[in-house]
Amino acid sequence: MLLENTASDFDGWKSLVSDSFVPLDTEPQRRGGFRGAISARDYDSVVMSHISANPHAVLRTPNLIARGTDTDSNGSAPSPDSYYKVSLQLKGHGLLIQDGREVSLAPGSLAIYDTSRPYTLSFDCDFSSYVMMFPQSRVNLPADTVGQLTATSIGAEHQLGAVATQIITQAGAMLPTLNRSVGIRLAGNVVDLLTTVMADELTEARDAPGERQQLWAEITEYIDANLADPQLSPSTIAAAHFMSVRALHQIFEGSGETVSGEIRRRRIARCRLDLADPLQARVPVAAIGARWGLSDPAHFSRLFRSVVGRPPAQYRRGCLG
Repeated sequence: MLLENTASDFDGWKSLVSDSFVPLDTEPQRRGGFRGAISARDYDSVVMSHISANPHAVLRTPNLIARGTDTDSNGSAPSPDSYYKVSLQLKGHGLLIQDGREVSLAPGSLAIYDTSRPYTLSFDCDFSSYVMMFPQSRVNLPADTVGQLTATSIGAEHQLGAVATQIITQAGAMLPTLNRSVGIRLAGNVVDLLTTVMADELTEARDAPGERQQLWAEITEYIDANLADPQLSPSTIAAAHFMSVRALHQIFEGSGETVSGEIRRRRIARCRLDLADPLQARVPVAAIGARWGLSDPAHFSRLFRSVVGRPPAQYRRGCLG
């Protein structure tokens, strides 16, 4: 879905911003006229937006969060998912404040923020930026550890950050020209790259990673390597790592997901990519589920629908047109 909207006054901009993202308050930074424009496309819950506007501030307040009014990508239906936003500043300067930290936004800087917690974005001059908004469930990192990166300039000291900046810039220009199925795959790949950048930042931030974090990383890597095994379960994972099931569950405490939930989430994520792939359009839906360990077609269909909101065949038709 493509949204291209322009506001010629601040009242119009206030409505436009909340309709395009999650509900936000806005404040003007100067008197007089105002103009702003947002161009946004939704790629299977990954929304890529190009924003250009006069100086102003946007605020994600506790009251807005408490209402539980996060919307889906077309602004029409409630969603249980929280989102990350990654901003790439193109022109102008700004300031992001979240979780007691603040970071200056200059052209070329990447910063991440979390819609489930209050934040403020302030721009004191005309600016433009790319913003990617995606569900936190698409990031294979514990939410509490990603929280260490909000309102910081991610990737600034590493080659991966420069690569991510270049890819987002290119993807922002290319995505509007691509068909939906290819766009979904490209947007998903950008999210994967951003996850890698975040993981690299978190590794650099830890002088000596804690044992629980190390085990979590090893176990999730094992899960990824064995998603195709229909017998994959907490008991088989615990046995492979010479620990009790109870100890395994303790490692996942605070990650925002149970062990079984992590397996399901990663399987469905792989299935979504395959169903949206035009090169696999002739592969039966059931075969894609079985490929990722969901060998019972009825169970696969129910599980996919419970996570995505549509059965897999309908999801594929929507992606491939």
